[in-house]
Amino acid sequence: MSVQSLQPGWWKTPVHKEERIWITVALIWCILMTLIMPLWHVVGEHNPSAEYYRIAPEDFDKLTDEFIDKYKVGVEGDFAVVEPPAGADIFLRGSQWQWDPVLKLKVNETYRLHLSSIDVLHGMSIYPINLNFEAVPGYDYVLTITPTSTGTFNIICNEFCGISHHNMMGKIIVQ
Repeated sequence: MSVQSLQPGWWKTPVHKEERIWITVALIWCILMTLIMPLWHVVGEHNPSAEYYRIAPEDFDKLTDEFIDKYKVGVEGDFAVVEPPAGADIFLRGSQWQWDPVLKLKVNETYRLHLSSIDVLHGMSIYPINLNFEAVPGYDYVLTITPTSTGTFNIICNEFCGISHHNMMGKIIVQ
């Protein structure tokens, strides 16, 4: 059958049995998912903490610089490598076109990660695990994190932020 224009009174046409089954299945699935989503949020712990604060980008920039000065243990390329103690507030700054500093964390220790951007919207994606967060200028997004495996995890910007977006990389090292 080819695609045709709808004829007047098309809604009065009888619905075939198979089509009624599919409409019923789709409707039940929609209702079920609508009911389960809040349950996943509360019981399933699938969503990160929703702690965020308004902050001027220049204030977040200053806090990140103070964090770097306090916990700097080396340099990797053009970026400072910081190794904060367990339980510390750690800062990750997004700016065109870099994530800094390089974070050196301990496995199975909990940290409070402060994430923000000082210029434009950035998306933080931690590879190879599937974690995605937004770094929004003017907001300090606080995540409570506990790394559960060792290794080097690359931070990729997944929100187009300008001409060198494809080069925007950062790093988290978990020991």
